[in-house]
Amino acid sequence: MIRILAAAGGLLLAAMPAAAQQVRTEAGPVRGFSAEGSTAFLGIPYAAPPVGDLRWRPPVPPAHWTAPRDASRAGNDCMQNAMPGVTTSGQPTSEDCLFLNVWTPNASAGVKLPVMVWIHGGGFVSGSGSLAETDGARLAARGVVVVSFNYRLGRFGFFAHPALAAEGNGGNYGLMDQIAALAWVKRNIAGFGGDPAKVTIFGESAGGESVLRLMAAPAARGLFARAISASGGGRDHWPVAPEAEAKGSAFAAAAGAGDAASLRALPASVVLGGINMLNKEDARYSGPITDGTIVPEDVARVFAAGREARVPLIIGNNDDELGFVPTALLPMVNGPVLAALGKGADAVKASYASPEKATRYLAGDAMFTEPAFSMARWHAATGAPTWLYRFGYVAEAKRKEGIGAGHATDVIFQFDNLAKGDAKPSAVDAAVAARIADYWAGFAASGDPNRKGLPRWDRLNGAAPRLLAIGASAAMTEAGGPSLAAITTAREARQ
Repeated sequence: MIRILAAAGGLLLAAMPAAAQQVRTEAGPVRGFSAEGSTAFLGIPYAAPPVGDLRWRPPVPPAHWTAPRDASRAGNDCMQNAMPGVTTSGQPTSEDCLFLNVWTPNASAGVKLPVMVWIHGGGFVSGSGSLAETDGARLAARGVVVVSFNYRLGRFGFFAHPALAAEGNGGNYGLMDQIAALAWVKRNIAGFGGDPAKVTIFGESAGGESVLRLMAAPAARGLFARAISASGGGRDHWPVAPEAEAKGSAFAAAAGAGDAASLRALPASVVLGGINMLNKEDARYSGPITDGTIVPEDVARVFAAGREARVPLIIGNNDDELGFVPTALLPMVNGPVLAALGKGADAVKASYASPEKATRYLAGDAMFTEPAFSMARWHAATGAPTWLYRFGYVAEAKRKEGIGAGHATDVIFQFDNLAKGDAKPSAVDAAVAARIADYWAGFAASGDPNRKGLPRWDRLNGAAPRLLAIGASAAMTEAGGPSLAAITTAREARQ
Protein backbone atom coordinates (compact mmCIF):
# COMPACT_ATOMS: atom_id res chain seq x y z
CA MET A 1 0.00 0.00 0.00
CA ILE A 2 2.81 2.43 0.87
CA ARG A 3 4.46 1.75 -2.48
CA ILE A 4 1.15 2.38 -4.27
CA LEU A 5 0.67 5.69 -2.45
CA ALA A 6 4.25 6.70 -3.13
CA ALA A 7 3.87 5.85 -6.80
CA ALA A 8 0.62 7.83 -7.01
CA GLY A 9 2.28 10.80 -5.33
CA GLY A 10 5.16 10.58 -7.79
CA LEU A 11 2.75 10.60 -10.72
CA LEU A 12 1.01 13.68 -9.35
CA LEU A 13 4.28 15.52 -8.91
CA ALA A 14 5.41 14.50 -12.38
CA ALA A 15 2.17 15.80 -13.85
CA MET A 16 2.69 19.21 -12.24
CA PRO A 17 5.81 21.07 -13.39
CA ALA A 18 8.11 22.08 -10.57
CA ALA A 19 8.05 25.64 -11.87
CA ALA A 20 4.31 25.80 -11.18
CA GLN A 21 4.83 25.11 -7.49
CA GLN A 22 8.12 26.75 -6.61
CA VAL A 23 9.41 30.21 -7.51
CA ARG A 24 12.64 31.90 -6.52
CA THR A 25 12.26 35.46 -5.24
CA GLU A 26 15.16 37.80 -4.57
CA ALA A 27 15.06 36.80 -0.88
CA GLY A 28 14.68 33.05 -1.42
CA PRO A 29 12.47 30.33 -2.92
CA VAL A 30 8.76 29.99 -2.11
CA ARG A 31 6.57 26.91 -2.53
CA GLY A 32 2.93 27.43 -3.47
CA PHE A 33 -0.14 25.27 -3.99
CA SER A 34 -2.93 24.75 -6.52
CA ALA A 35 -6.01 26.94 -6.04
CA GLU A 36 -9.03 26.96 -8.38
CA GLY A 37 -7.03 26.61 -11.57
CA SER A 38 -4.15 28.83 -10.49
CA THR A 39 -1.15 28.50 -8.21
CA ALA A 40 -1.21 30.50 -4.99
CA PHE A 41 1.74 31.71 -2.95
CA LEU A 42 0.64 33.19 0.37
CA GLY A 43 2.45 34.97 3.17
CA ILE A 44 5.57 36.08 1.26
CA PRO A 45 7.47 38.75 3.20
CA TYR A 46 8.12 41.80 1.03
CA ALA A 47 9.88 43.71 3.83
CA ALA A 48 11.48 43.00 7.18
CA PRO A 49 9.21 42.99 10.24
CA PRO A 50 8.79 46.68 11.23
CA VAL A 51 9.37 45.99 14.91
CA GLY A 52 11.82 47.23 17.53
CA ASP A 53 14.17 49.78 16.00
CA LEU A 54 12.36 49.39 12.64
CA ARG A 55 9.06 50.68 14.04
CA TRP A 56 8.24 54.01 12.38
CA ARG A 57 10.94 53.68 9.77
CA PRO A 58 10.68 53.13 6.02
CA PRO A 59 10.39 49.43 5.10
CA VAL A 60 13.64 47.56 4.47
CA PRO A 61 14.16 44.29 2.57
CA PRO A 62 13.48 41.02 4.41
CA ALA A 63 16.23 38.65 5.52
CA HIS A 64 17.22 36.03 2.95
CA TRP A 65 16.39 32.33 3.28
CA THR A 66 17.68 29.30 1.40
CA ALA A 67 15.26 26.39 1.91
CA PRO A 68 11.92 26.69 0.06
CA ARG A 69 9.53 28.73 2.19
CA ASP A 70 6.07 27.25 2.70
CA ALA A 71 3.68 29.71 1.05
CA SER A 72 0.46 27.85 1.78
CA ARG A 73 -0.77 30.17 4.57
CA ALA A 74 -1.33 33.90 4.70
CA GLY A 75 0.82 35.98 7.01
CA ASN A 76 -0.27 38.03 10.00
CA ASP A 77 -2.61 40.94 9.50
CA CYS A 78 -1.37 44.34 10.63
CA MET A 79 -2.29 45.62 14.07
CA GLN A 80 -5.91 46.78 14.30
CA ASN A 81 -8.94 46.66 16.54
CA ALA A 82 -11.72 44.32 15.51
CA MET A 83 -15.14 45.78 14.74
CA PRO A 84 -18.33 43.89 15.61
CA GLY A 85 -19.99 42.52 12.50
CA VAL A 86 -16.96 43.13 10.26
CA THR A 87 -15.52 40.03 8.61
CA THR A 88 -11.80 39.50 9.12
CA SER A 89 -9.26 37.25 7.43
CA GLY A 90 -8.99 35.04 10.50
CA GLN A 91 -5.25 35.67 10.70
CA PRO A 92 -3.67 36.91 13.93
CA THR A 93 -2.62 40.55 14.11
CA SER A 94 0.94 41.61 14.72
CA GLU A 95 3.43 44.35 13.99
CA ASP A 96 5.19 41.67 11.93
CA CYS A 97 2.69 41.93 9.08
CA LEU A 98 4.36 43.01 5.84
CA PHE A 99 3.35 40.03 3.73
CA LEU A 100 1.90 39.64 0.27
CA ASN A 101 0.05 36.96 -1.67
CA VAL A 102 0.36 35.97 -5.32
CA TRP A 103 -2.05 33.99 -7.53
CA THR A 104 -0.85 33.05 -10.99
CA PRO A 105 -2.23 30.91 -13.81
CA ASN A 106 1.28 30.13 -15.00
CA ALA A 107 4.25 30.43 -12.64
CA SER A 108 6.84 30.32 -15.38
CA ALA A 109 9.40 33.04 -16.01
CA GLY A 110 9.07 34.68 -19.41
CA VAL A 111 5.29 34.27 -19.81
CA LYS A 112 4.68 38.00 -19.19
CA LEU A 113 1.07 38.00 -18.04
CA PRO A 114 -0.60 41.26 -16.93
CA VAL A 115 -0.45 41.89 -13.19
CA MET A 116 -3.17 43.24 -10.87
CA VAL A 117 -2.10 44.53 -7.43
CA TRP A 118 -4.93 44.92 -4.92
CA ILE A 119 -4.81 47.58 -2.17
CA HIS A 120 -7.34 46.85 0.56
CA GLY A 121 -9.62 49.39 2.21
CA GLY A 122 -10.52 49.96 5.83
CA GLY A 123 -10.06 53.66 6.48
CA PHE A 124 -6.28 53.19 6.92
CA VAL A 125 -7.02 51.69 10.35
CA SER A 126 -8.26 48.20 9.47
CA GLY A 127 -8.39 45.62 6.69
CA SER A 128 -6.29 42.84 5.22
CA GLY A 129 -4.85 41.61 1.95
CA SER A 130 -6.01 38.10 2.84
CA LEU A 131 -9.80 38.34 3.07
CA ALA A 132 -11.75 35.47 1.51
CA GLU A 133 -13.70 37.89 -0.72
CA THR A 134 -10.46 39.19 -2.25
CA ASP A 135 -8.90 35.79 -2.90
CA GLY A 136 -7.29 36.22 -6.30
CA ALA A 137 -7.74 32.75 -7.77
CA ARG A 138 -10.80 33.49 -9.92
CA LEU A 139 -9.31 36.68 -11.32
CA ALA A 140 -6.06 34.83 -12.03
CA ALA A 141 -8.03 32.25 -14.01
CA ARG A 142 -8.73 35.07 -16.50
CA GLY A 143 -5.05 35.17 -17.44
CA VAL A 144 -3.68 37.72 -14.97
CA VAL A 145 -1.30 37.49 -12.03
CA VAL A 146 -2.98 38.86 -8.88
CA VAL A 147 -1.12 40.28 -5.89
CA SER A 148 -2.51 41.48 -2.56
CA PHE A 149 -0.61 42.75 0.45
CA ASN A 150 -0.81 44.20 3.94
CA TYR A 151 0.42 47.65 4.93
CA ARG A 152 0.83 49.25 8.35
CA LEU A 153 -2.38 50.73 9.73
CA GLY A 154 -3.50 53.22 12.32
CA ARG A 155 -0.79 54.78 14.47
CA PHE A 156 1.71 52.13 13.33
CA GLY A 157 1.30 53.26 9.73
CA PHE A 158 0.62 56.98 10.07
CA PHE A 159 2.41 58.78 12.87
CA ALA A 160 4.40 62.00 12.97
CA HIS A 161 6.51 63.29 15.85
CA PRO A 162 9.34 65.86 16.01
CA ALA A 163 11.81 63.20 17.18
CA LEU A 164 11.01 61.00 14.19
CA ALA A 165 11.03 63.96 11.82
CA ALA A 166 14.58 64.71 13.01
CA GLU A 167 15.52 61.27 11.64
CA GLY A 168 14.00 62.19 8.27
CA ASN A 169 10.82 60.14 8.74
CA GLY A 170 7.72 61.92 7.49
CA GLY A 171 5.07 59.68 8.99
CA ASN A 172 3.33 57.93 6.07
CA TYR A 173 4.76 54.48 6.77
CA GLY A 174 1.66 52.73 5.43
CA LEU A 175 2.07 54.45 2.06
CA MET A 176 5.79 53.67 2.12
CA ASP A 177 4.77 50.02 2.56
CA GLN A 178 2.48 50.24 -0.46
CA ILE A 179 5.32 51.63 -2.57
CA ALA A 180 7.68 48.95 -1.25
CA ALA A 181 5.18 46.23 -2.19
CA LEU A 182 4.92 47.66 -5.71
CA ALA A 183 8.71 47.80 -5.97
CA TRP A 184 8.84 44.14 -4.86
CA VAL A 185 6.36 43.30 -7.63
CA LYS A 186 8.47 45.10 -10.21
CA ARG A 187 11.60 43.16 -9.17
CA ASN A 188 10.06 39.73 -8.57
CA ILE A 189 6.81 39.23 -10.46
CA ALA A 190 8.46 37.93 -13.64
CA GLY A 191 9.29 34.73 -11.79
CA PHE A 192 5.56 34.19 -11.23
CA GLY A 193 4.78 34.67 -14.92
CA GLY A 194 3.95 38.36 -14.61
CA ASP A 195 5.02 41.31 -16.73
CA PRO A 196 6.48 44.10 -14.56
CA ALA A 197 5.67 46.55 -17.35
CA LYS A 198 1.93 45.70 -17.17
CA VAL A 199 1.03 46.32 -13.54
CA THR A 200 -2.47 47.59 -12.67
CA ILE A 201 -3.08 48.89 -9.16
CA PHE A 202 -6.66 48.63 -7.95
CA GLY A 203 -8.35 49.26 -4.65
CA GLU A 204 -11.59 50.22 -2.92
CA SER A 205 -12.34 52.85 -0.26
CA ALA A 206 -9.02 53.63 1.46
CA GLY A 207 -7.49 51.34 -1.16
CA GLY A 208 -9.12 53.37 -3.93
CA GLU A 209 -7.88 56.57 -2.31
CA SER A 210 -4.42 55.01 -2.09
CA VAL A 211 -4.58 54.39 -5.84
CA LEU A 212 -5.19 58.11 -6.42
CA ARG A 213 -2.48 59.10 -3.95
CA LEU A 214 -0.01 56.78 -5.66
CA MET A 215 -0.88 58.33 -9.01
CA ALA A 216 0.04 61.68 -7.44
CA ALA A 217 3.18 60.42 -5.65
CA PRO A 218 6.53 61.04 -7.35
CA ALA A 219 8.00 58.10 -5.39
CA ALA A 220 5.57 55.68 -7.08
CA ARG A 221 6.25 56.72 -10.69
CA GLY A 222 7.11 53.82 -12.96
CA LEU A 223 5.79 51.17 -10.57
CA PHE A 224 2.44 50.71 -12.35
CA ALA A 225 1.00 51.21 -15.82
CA ARG A 226 -2.76 51.37 -15.16
CA ALA A 227 -5.07 52.12 -12.23
CA ILE A 228 -8.58 51.35 -10.95
CA SER A 229 -10.05 53.42 -8.11
CA ALA A 230 -13.32 52.24 -6.57
CA SER A 231 -15.10 54.51 -4.08
CA GLY A 232 -11.79 56.21 -3.36
CA GLY A 233 -13.01 59.75 -2.76
CA GLY A 234 -10.18 62.17 -3.40
CA ARG A 235 -11.44 65.40 -1.85
CA ASP A 236 -10.05 64.70 1.63
CA HIS A 237 -7.64 67.24 3.09
CA TRP A 238 -4.96 65.31 4.94
CA PRO A 239 -3.22 67.19 7.77
CA VAL A 240 0.12 68.80 7.01
CA ALA A 241 3.24 67.77 8.93
CA PRO A 242 3.04 70.36 11.77
CA GLU A 243 -0.58 69.39 12.50
CA ALA A 244 0.27 65.70 12.46
CA GLU A 245 3.31 66.22 14.69
CA ALA A 246 1.18 68.09 17.22
CA LYS A 247 -1.17 65.11 17.46
CA GLY A 248 1.78 62.73 17.63
CA SER A 249 3.28 64.79 20.44
CA ALA A 250 -0.02 64.65 22.34
CA PHE A 251 0.00 60.86 22.07
CA ALA A 252 3.66 60.66 23.15
CA ALA A 253 3.05 62.87 26.16
CA ALA A 254 0.08 60.79 27.27
CA ALA A 255 2.16 57.62 26.83
CA GLY A 256 5.14 59.04 28.71
CA ALA A 257 7.51 58.75 25.75
CA GLY A 258 9.72 61.75 25.11
CA ASP A 259 12.11 60.61 22.40
CA ALA A 260 12.32 58.23 19.45
CA ALA A 261 13.84 55.38 21.46
CA SER A 262 11.11 55.49 24.13
CA LEU A 263 8.41 55.73 21.46
CA ARG A 264 9.75 52.60 19.76
CA ALA A 265 9.86 50.83 23.12
CA LEU A 266 6.15 51.37 23.80
CA PRO A 267 4.07 48.19 23.96
CA ALA A 268 2.15 47.55 20.75
CA SER A 269 -1.12 47.69 22.70
CA VAL A 270 -0.37 51.27 23.73
CA VAL A 271 0.42 52.32 20.17
CA LEU A 272 -2.73 50.59 18.93
CA GLY A 273 -4.95 52.34 21.44
CA GLY A 274 -8.67 52.24 20.73
CA ILE A 275 -8.48 53.35 17.10
CA ASN A 276 -11.02 51.83 14.74
CA MET A 277 -13.38 52.94 11.97
CA LEU A 278 -15.69 54.65 14.47
CA ASN A 279 -13.05 56.01 16.84
CA LYS A 280 -10.09 57.75 15.22
CA GLU A 281 -8.79 59.24 18.51
CA ASP A 282 -8.64 62.54 16.64
CA ALA A 283 -6.78 64.44 19.34
CA ARG A 284 -3.85 62.01 19.26
CA TYR A 285 -3.97 60.37 15.83
CA SER A 286 -3.53 62.21 12.55
CA GLY A 287 -4.20 59.51 10.00
CA PRO A 288 -2.39 59.84 6.65
CA ILE A 289 -0.38 63.03 6.24
CA THR A 290 0.40 65.59 3.56
CA ASP A 291 4.09 65.24 4.27
CA GLY A 292 5.47 67.11 1.25
CA THR A 293 7.32 64.07 -0.11
CA ILE A 294 5.29 60.87 -0.37
CA VAL A 295 2.15 63.04 -0.40
CA PRO A 296 3.23 66.39 -1.83
CA GLU A 297 -0.19 68.08 -1.62
CA ASP A 298 -3.92 67.38 -1.77
CA VAL A 299 -4.59 64.85 -4.50
CA ALA A 300 -7.40 66.96 -5.99
CA ARG A 301 -4.93 69.79 -6.61
CA VAL A 302 -2.53 67.39 -8.31
CA PHE A 303 -5.24 66.02 -10.62
CA ALA A 304 -6.72 69.45 -11.34
CA ALA A 305 -3.28 70.62 -12.47
CA GLY A 306 -2.70 67.45 -14.54
CA ARG A 307 0.40 66.48 -12.58
CA GLU A 308 -0.65 62.90 -11.79
CA ALA A 309 0.71 59.82 -13.56
CA ARG A 310 -1.04 59.84 -16.94
CA VAL A 311 -1.89 56.16 -17.00
CA PRO A 312 -5.16 54.59 -18.16
CA LEU A 313 -7.70 54.91 -15.34
CA ILE A 314 -11.01 53.30 -14.38
CA ILE A 315 -12.75 55.23 -11.63
CA GLY A 316 -16.20 55.17 -10.07
CA ASN A 317 -18.30 54.41 -7.03
CA ASN A 318 -21.49 52.77 -5.83
CA ASP A 319 -24.93 54.31 -6.26
CA ASP A 320 -25.90 54.25 -2.57
CA GLU A 321 -22.62 54.43 -0.68
CA LEU A 322 -24.17 55.40 2.65
CA GLY A 323 -27.37 53.41 2.27
CA PHE A 324 -26.43 51.43 5.37
CA VAL A 325 -26.69 54.53 7.58
CA PRO A 326 -29.99 54.65 9.50
CA THR A 327 -32.20 57.58 8.50
CA ALA A 328 -32.10 59.03 12.01
CA LEU A 329 -28.30 59.31 11.83
CA LEU A 330 -28.07 60.95 8.41
CA PRO A 331 -28.23 64.54 9.74
CA MET A 332 -25.20 63.76 11.91
CA VAL A 333 -23.35 62.41 8.87
CA ASN A 334 -24.40 65.35 6.69
CA GLY A 335 -23.37 68.00 9.22
CA PRO A 336 -19.57 67.94 8.67
CA VAL A 337 -20.08 67.59 4.90
CA LEU A 338 -22.28 70.69 4.74
CA ALA A 339 -19.85 72.62 6.93
CA ALA A 340 -17.01 71.75 4.53
CA LEU A 341 -19.07 73.10 1.60
CA GLY A 342 -19.25 76.51 3.25
CA LYS A 343 -21.54 79.17 1.79
CA GLY A 344 -22.47 76.89 -1.08
CA ALA A 345 -24.15 74.35 1.20
CA ASP A 346 -27.62 75.86 0.78
CA ALA A 347 -27.34 75.76 -3.00
CA VAL A 348 -26.23 72.13 -2.82
CA LYS A 349 -29.24 71.18 -0.70
CA ALA A 350 -31.56 73.05 -3.05
CA SER A 351 -30.17 71.18 -6.07
CA TYR A 352 -31.88 67.96 -4.97
CA ALA A 353 -35.46 67.17 -5.94
CA SER A 354 -36.61 67.40 -2.33
CA PRO A 355 -35.20 67.99 1.16
CA GLU A 356 -35.64 64.27 1.80
CA LYS A 357 -33.49 63.43 -1.23
CA ALA A 358 -30.84 65.87 -0.05
CA THR A 359 -30.74 64.29 3.40
CA ARG A 360 -30.59 60.83 1.90
CA TYR A 361 -27.90 61.29 -0.75
CA LEU A 362 -25.93 64.48 -0.16
CA ALA A 363 -23.13 63.05 1.99
CA GLY A 364 -22.55 60.07 -0.28
CA ASP A 365 -22.48 62.30 -3.34
CA ALA A 366 -20.02 64.70 -1.71
CA MET A 367 -17.73 62.01 -0.32
CA PHE A 368 -17.68 59.62 -3.27
CA THR A 369 -19.68 60.50 -6.41
CA GLU A 370 -18.55 64.08 -7.03
CA PRO A 371 -14.87 63.28 -6.31
CA ALA A 372 -14.91 60.35 -8.75
CA PHE A 373 -16.57 62.51 -11.41
CA SER A 374 -14.12 65.39 -10.91
CA MET A 375 -11.05 63.15 -10.84
CA ALA A 376 -12.23 61.42 -14.00
CA ARG A 377 -12.78 64.70 -15.86
CA TRP A 378 -9.43 66.11 -14.79
CA HIS A 379 -7.60 62.95 -15.75
CA ALA A 380 -9.35 62.72 -19.12
CA ALA A 381 -8.39 66.34 -19.79
CA THR A 382 -4.71 65.32 -19.77
CA GLY A 383 -5.43 62.97 -22.68
CA ALA A 384 -5.05 59.86 -20.51
CA PRO A 385 -7.65 57.16 -21.30
CA THR A 386 -10.32 57.34 -18.61
CA TRP A 387 -13.45 55.28 -17.96
CA LEU A 388 -16.12 56.26 -15.41
CA TYR A 389 -18.64 53.86 -13.85
CA ARG A 390 -21.42 53.64 -11.29
CA PHE A 391 -22.07 50.30 -9.59
CA GLY A 392 -25.71 49.83 -8.66
CA TYR A 393 -26.28 46.11 -8.30
CA VAL A 394 -27.43 44.42 -5.10
CA ALA A 395 -27.30 40.64 -4.81
CA GLU A 396 -30.81 39.20 -4.98
CA ALA A 397 -30.66 37.67 -1.49
CA LYS A 398 -29.68 41.02 0.07
CA ARG A 399 -32.15 43.43 -1.47
CA LYS A 400 -34.10 45.87 0.73
CA GLU A 401 -36.70 48.35 -0.36
CA GLY A 402 -35.17 51.71 -1.18
CA ILE A 403 -31.56 50.65 -0.58
CA GLY A 404 -29.01 50.52 -3.39
CA ALA A 405 -25.42 49.30 -3.58
CA GLY A 406 -23.73 50.35 -0.38
CA HIS A 407 -20.10 51.08 0.31
CA ALA A 408 -17.74 48.13 -0.28
CA THR A 409 -20.50 45.81 -1.53
CA ASP A 410 -18.82 45.82 -4.95
CA VAL A 411 -15.53 44.28 -3.77
CA ILE A 412 -16.68 40.67 -3.83
CA PHE A 413 -18.02 41.27 -7.37
CA GLN A 414 -14.69 42.68 -8.56
CA PHE A 415 -13.03 39.39 -7.64
CA ASP A 416 -15.91 37.21 -8.89
CA ASN A 417 -15.98 35.63 -5.44
CA LEU A 418 -19.70 35.53 -4.63
CA ALA A 419 -19.40 31.87 -3.67
CA LYS A 420 -17.19 32.98 -0.78
CA GLY A 421 -19.84 35.37 0.53
CA ASP A 422 -22.55 34.86 3.14
CA ALA A 423 -25.45 34.30 0.73
CA LYS A 424 -25.95 31.88 -2.14
CA PRO A 425 -25.61 33.82 -5.39
CA SER A 426 -28.29 33.72 -8.06
CA ALA A 427 -27.52 33.22 -11.74
CA VAL A 428 -27.90 36.96 -12.32
CA ASP A 429 -25.61 37.76 -9.37
CA ALA A 430 -22.98 35.46 -10.84
CA ALA A 431 -23.30 37.00 -14.29
CA VAL A 432 -22.79 40.52 -12.91
CA ALA A 433 -19.69 39.44 -10.99
CA ALA A 434 -18.25 37.68 -14.03
CA ARG A 435 -18.86 40.76 -16.17
CA ILE A 436 -17.05 43.11 -13.78
CA ALA A 437 -14.12 40.73 -13.35
CA ASP A 438 -13.91 40.43 -17.15
CA TYR A 439 -13.82 44.22 -17.53
CA TRP A 440 -11.11 44.51 -14.88
CA ALA A 441 -8.96 41.70 -16.32
CA GLY A 442 -9.35 43.04 -19.84
CA PHE A 443 -8.24 46.47 -18.70
CA ALA A 444 -5.19 44.96 -16.99
CA ALA A 445 -4.27 43.16 -20.20
CA SER A 446 -4.68 45.97 -22.71
CA GLY A 447 -5.32 49.26 -20.92
CA ASP A 448 -8.90 49.20 -22.24
CA PRO A 449 -11.76 47.39 -20.42
CA ASN A 450 -13.61 46.57 -23.64
CA ARG A 451 -13.43 43.02 -24.87
CA LYS A 452 -15.55 40.71 -26.97
CA GLY A 453 -18.86 39.76 -25.39
CA LEU A 454 -19.05 42.73 -23.00
CA PRO A 455 -21.32 45.78 -23.36
CA ARG A 456 -19.45 48.71 -24.89
CA TRP A 457 -17.83 51.06 -22.36
CA ASP A 458 -16.91 54.40 -23.91
CA ARG A 459 -14.00 56.51 -22.76
CA LEU A 460 -14.95 59.61 -20.82
CA ASN A 461 -15.46 62.70 -22.94
CA GLY A 462 -15.30 65.78 -20.74
CA ALA A 463 -17.50 67.77 -23.12
CA ALA A 464 -20.33 65.20 -22.94
CA PRO A 465 -19.53 62.95 -19.96
CA ARG A 466 -21.09 59.50 -19.82
CA LEU A 467 -20.50 56.56 -17.54
CA LEU A 468 -21.14 52.83 -17.49
CA ALA A 469 -24.06 52.06 -15.20
CA ILE A 470 -23.48 48.56 -13.85
CA GLY A 471 -26.61 46.77 -12.73
CA ALA A 472 -28.14 43.48 -13.80
CA SER A 473 -26.99 44.64 -17.22
CA ALA A 474 -24.47 47.33 -18.13
CA ALA A 475 -25.15 50.37 -20.31
CA MET A 476 -23.84 53.86 -20.97
CA THR A 477 -25.73 56.77 -19.45
CA GLU A 478 -25.18 60.47 -18.80
CA ALA A 479 -22.85 61.41 -15.94
CA GLY A 480 -22.99 64.42 -13.67
CA GLY A 481 -26.18 66.31 -12.91
CA PRO A 482 -27.19 69.46 -10.99
CA SER A 483 -26.30 68.16 -7.53
CA LEU A 484 -22.77 67.16 -8.48
CA ALA A 485 -22.33 70.49 -10.27
CA ALA A 486 -23.49 72.35 -7.15
CA ILE A 487 -21.06 70.39 -4.96
CA THR A 488 -18.19 71.15 -7.33
CA THR A 489 -19.11 74.85 -7.44
CA ALA A 490 -19.25 75.06 -3.65
CA ARG A 491 -15.84 73.43 -3.35
CA GLU A 492 -14.22 75.61 -5.96
CA ALA A 493 -15.57 78.71 -4.21
CA ARG A 494 -13.71 77.70 -1.05
CA GLN A 495 -10.32 77.21 -2.70
